[in-house]
Amino acid sequence: MTERPAGPNTGRSIWAVAAAFLLVIPLTLGTDHIFHMTGVYPPYGVPMVGVGLYLLALSYRIVFGVFAAWLTARLAPWKPMKHVWIQAGIGQVISILGIMPAVQHPEIYGEVWYPVVLAITVIPTAWFGGRLYMSGHAEAN
Repeated sequence: MTERPAGPNTGRSIWAVAAAFLLVIPLTLGTDHIFHMTGVYPPYGVPMVGVGLYLLALSYRIVFGVFAAWLTARLAPWKPMKHVWIQAGIGQVISILGIMPAVQHPEIYGEVWYPVVLAITVIPTAWFGGRLYMSGHAEAN
């Protein structure tokens, strides 16, 4: 097992947080694209109808979010949960910003409750992913 440095390393800290977004954005968009192309989701530009499709999207976004937080904790040079909370804070802001277009144009973006639920899940998802990493690395506190 590799030892963590005793203190901050700005470059590695930035990488730990950025890596999560570099992972989760392509995974999410790629999964969305596959579902659009295979007919699971309606064509681009047509809002989804029905709770089931939104729950499907929410389910893999939660899984990807947990993995992203785990990755941030794993890559953090020190204080893994601090890095996870920074990542969660950035994700929270992005999620809240995503509510605005849905409220302004539900005819394009679909159900308004969905981006609200996404925003609500950011913090618990990050916490869970970080705790998953920490559970196997007690010395990383």
